Amino acid sequence: MDIGELVLDGFERLDPDRVSAAFEAELARLVRERGVPLAADGGRALDALSGLPPLPATTSPGRLGEALARAVHAGLSGRGEPR
Repeated sequence: MDIGELVLDGFERLDPDRVSAAFEAELARLVRERGVPLAADGGRALDALSGLPPLPATTSPGRLGEALARAVHAGLSGRGEPR
């Protein structure tokens, strides 16, 4: 899986490296444990996902990264809207 860029508006005060590390670790865990249903047919490229679950208001970069990974995984599991 290749995620080119994640853009988060409104989270300027959080350490982007810590958010990124938590995101990568949680997404890797979710993919390892649950797979990626949209890729089950041999792969699928998505330019963007919309309609993802809302992210919680938090000041913890670790929690934000984990929540973001769960939202992205939900989108890749067919619970978002591919664009």
